[in-house]
Amino acid sequence: MNICQEYEEDIMNDSIKKIAYLKGLAHGYEVSEKSKEGKLLLEIIDTLADLAESLEEKYSSLEDYVDMIEEDLSELEEVVYDEEDDDFDLYDDDDYEDFDFDDYEDFDFDDDDECECECCHDDGETEE
Repeated sequence: MNICQEYEEDIMNDSIKKIAYLKGLAHGYEVSEKSKEGKLLLEIIDTLADLAESLEEKYSSLEDYVDMIEEDLSELEEVVYDEEDDDFDLYDDDDYEDFDFDDYEDFDFDDDDECECECCHDDGETEE
């Protein structure tokens, strides 16, 4: 049961109980449709009962709609996140298995190393 359902049940139960209480009071006080005031009170109580019933139907319809949206969103998340996970690996584990991280000779870049190209061995002289 989600929060919406709990909220609906609380509101609906309270409203229905209060309206039933009002009907009981009207019956207990012998409110009659013969008087103008009695007719008015009974119509108000009936209108409240109709409103509570209508509200319950609308809320149920809205709850069904939200459930449908929630299901659609779940399906969409599955499609989007599953594709994303399959297509985009940040790195390939196979590349790292063959690499020897202890061998740092490949990364030994000292500034003292001499250049081995021919242009640097001319002692500053250039050919024209």
